[in-house]
Amino acid sequence: MEYLLDKKVRLALIFGWLFIMCAIEFIIPLVKTYRSSIFKTVPNVIMTILLVVTNFIFASITLLISDWVEINQIGLLYQTDISNMYLKLSIGVIFLDFWAAYLPHRLMHKIPLLWRFHSVHHSDTMVDVTTAFRQHPLETALRIAFHLSGMIILGIPLIVLLTYLSISAFNAQIEHANIHISIKLDRFLQYFYVTPNMHKVHHSNYQPETDSNYSNIFSIWDRIFGTYKTRKDYKSIEYGLEYLNKNEASVKNLLIDIPIKTKANQKKKKEQ
Repeated sequence: MEYLLDKKVRLALIFGWLFIMCAIEFIIPLVKTYRSSIFKTVPNVIMTILLVVTNFIFASITLLISDWVEINQIGLLYQTDISNMYLKLSIGVIFLDFWAAYLPHRLMHKIPLLWRFHSVHHSDTMVDVTTAFRQHPLETALRIAFHLSGMIILGIPLIVLLTYLSISAFNAQIEHANIHISIKLDRFLQYFYVTPNMHKVHHSNYQPETDSNYSNIFSIWDRIFGTYKTRKDYKSIEYGLEYLNKNEASVKNLLIDIPIKTKANQKKKKEQ
């Protein structure tokens, strides 16, 4: 696991996996892509670059907090006799999947101010592997805050956090990928894992479906908290947000216009 401490290695693994998922999408797509040319993916690619840059900006803070937690032995794991790194890793991944993924994701759907920025992710009218990192920088900052607070609460070593983040990045590409999966296999996997089909429901422009399936890796959180939804036909899901223009967004739209339009839509709903 130590190789994950190297930023270059983590980036190489993540982008290498991206190319693999793109190839799988081409071979076994769930639906025909709505992106008529490669240029339609440019906004998502630029948002991915911004996400990487934002994470690098906060990297030094992550290191400082990690050192502080270790030196002062802060967190629940330090109050136990657990010394096995693999057991710490298992506990850390499960805890972070709830604390740093399910919880903030659900909050972003329920708190109007947070939804304005998270709506950038949901505005994509074609959900595929490039959607995985279509994320507003302010949403990225919020997620990092939950990662760091989770590190403090549980007393997670840096390598455990980086391992979780790597697994999460790989899985984000899988669950957003436009790939066809056997229905029987998909139904079985959804008992414990967030499959691409399960996550596609979350990207539906039908609000009861949008406000469901918040889980990141383990689907158990949606089942425990009653936010799990499924459907028979995944190919007919309409993506995006009804109050936004269906055209592919520019980078300016993603960073500025969509949060503003979302705020206007929230105000309109409140007045009705």
